[in-house]
Amino acid sequence: MKNRIFYYSTNRDLDNINGIAPFRKKVTFSEALLQGQAPDEGLYMPDSIPRISLGDILSLKDKPYIEAAMLVTGAFLDSEINAGILRKIIEDSYPFDVPLQRITDRKYIMRLDLGPTASFKDFAARMMARLMSHFRDKKKILNVLVATSGDTGSAVGEAFKGVEGVDVNILYPKGEVSGRQKKQLDTIGDNVRAISINGKFDDCQDLVKQAFSDPSLDYLSFTSANSINFGRILPQMVYYFYAYAQLCRDGESIVVSVPSGNFGNALGCEYARRMGLPVKRLIMPTNENYEFPRFLKEGTYEKLSPSLACISNAMNVGHPSNLARFFELYSGTVDRTGTVYRYPDIDAMRKNIFSVSISDEETKKCIKKTYERYGIILEPHGAVGWRGLEIYLEQYGDFPLCVSLETAHPAKFPDEIVELLGITPGVPDSMKGIDERKGRPAELPADYKMFREYLRDNLRSAV
Repeated sequence: MKNRIFYYSTNRDLDNINGIAPFRKKVTFSEALLQGQAPDEGLYMPDSIPRISLGDILSLKDKPYIEAAMLVTGAFLDSEINAGILRKIIEDSYPFDVPLQRITDRKYIMRLDLGPTASFKDFAARMMARLMSHFRDKKKILNVLVATSGDTGSAVGEAFKGVEGVDVNILYPKGEVSGRQKKQLDTIGDNVRAISINGKFDDCQDLVKQAFSDPSLDYLSFTSANSINFGRILPQMVYYFYAYAQLCRDGESIVVSVPSGNFGNALGCEYARRMGLPVKRLIMPTNENYEFPRFLKEGTYEKLSPSLACISNAMNVGHPSNLARFFELYSGTVDRTGTVYRYPDIDAMRKNIFSVSISDEETKKCIKKTYERYGIILEPHGAVGWRGLEIYLEQYGDFPLCVSLETAHPAKFPDEIVELLGITPGVPDSMKGIDERKGRPAELPADYKMFREYLRDNLRSAV
């Protein structure tokens, strides 16, 4: 058995800060998973990062995805869960394909859109739901609160639907999710409720974080399924190892482009690099919410408030939650409000990370060009990722092996695809019948007092 990994809060050193009582204890993975967020509103971080040898990575070539998941998640969970139980969880989590689609030369799209909700969020949500079910207190109801700007909510809702002892409430910004995404969210049903918030995604996210830190609601056993929960980050490390093992030659390096909103997906790649994956550069293109590219360029951080509404709506984030973890990994500290207490090593970040803001106009042009040139249909988020990769290669020269992530199925954005390409994208099996489903969300303003009353009136605390 390897040395046990414990988890600490990113706010642990914030002395004499109004409203923050630093949480200096370390917790186990199961505690971090079930708490979601640290008591001081910080995010949990592993106190050590396990290494995976290049030989073990290369051994994954031509093996199924579940073997990559066993190798990577097992490196963190070896002392927390029996290997046989972990394998059953992984096998149940990933009964779908992960295609690596060649675009040109050795430039690939990794298709993460073939899960039950046609979104990359399925990878994290399904495994996290099963881990929570395994670790939860069987006498209590576990209340999952999740804020979504598009795909997270439906992936989490479907992953937890029918899971005994777990109730889910999903907050999304009214008018800022696509029609099909809204239909998915509103109609999951069973133990899953949708709440339409009259505000921005950042408002939804802030309401969730306030509820977590509200002592008057402690009896409700909250946890998060957003990427503030490390249980979401861990599964998102896996597919970078999988893609690399299938595509690399002789242990070469890879450039990875990850369309970025709340930064959980990109954080998975950052951890993968620190675990030993030969990532030459992590590209983190954003949409018009440009706070992170501006930070890398200028060296000072200022959140974007309110966030801007773009066609790549799942990335409409003005202050990414996981920026706190990126800062921590590079020896900096920023809290949930965007206040910086210690700046990270910006030179090291620039060496490892490239970021650029992609406008809606550029996104649309990329969708059209990619289809006309290669016959490949990208949806807006995947187009942001691909265009970010193109800009990086234009600035730094060609690089042999590159992978860009396609994070949602084009069928989730039929209006945009029809408008730009004049064709209707085929609907995957997982999305057939959605338009006929029935359901309505609760509707609330972006007001914490009213949200708290809603939680008190509607949530259960015991089985």
